Amino acid sequence: MRGLKSQNATSIVAIPAEHIEGRILVIRGQRVMLSSHLAELYEVQPRVLIQAVKRNSSRFPKDFMFQLSRNEFANLKSQFVTSSWGGIRRATPYAFTEQGVAMLSSVLRSERAVQVNIAIMRAFVKLREMLASHRDLARKLEEMEKKYDAQFKAVFDAIRELMTPPTKPRRRIGFQSEGEKGGGRQ
Repeated sequence: MRGLKSQNATSIVAIPAEHIEGRILVIRGQRVMLSSHLAELYEVQPRVLIQAVKRNSSRFPKDFMFQLSRNEFANLKSQFVTSSWGGIRRATPYAFTEQGVAMLSSVLRSERAVQVNIAIMRAFVKLREMLASHRDLARKLEEMEKKYDAQFKAVFDAIRELMTPPTKPRRRIGFQSEGEKGGGRQ
């Protein structure tokens, strides 16, 4: 496993935050991680992870985990460039919400599962903080626009007035016919 370092049972598992953050997806309006990605992080086969979950199904209500439909999986797979993503499957992967991921450490019962879950929980918290920060920034920008629109309206009006051509009549340039000259012959 690239980027994952597993040492003895008492040491901390080092997983780069970007490795986890890139695997948090939004499906059905929820931030989730797929069973195949989680299995990779836990260093277990996806079927082993799902078997452990099914043996403890009472710990995984619908708001903790759900299985992707074939359409959802096809759409998701089409968004990723690599063709090895997902491979040939008999069943679609499961999606685990933040609460479902937290529950996995109790089901898998290994030191690695505990350490991986800590890293994943930190990634979810970081993502929530970033989203809150963006919402805050968007709200402040909107407030500034409302506040300064009236003040800048006067500036824009002045600029438009300067850009408007003068209204006094122009002198004609070019040759004039005899009839156009003041009091000439007709």
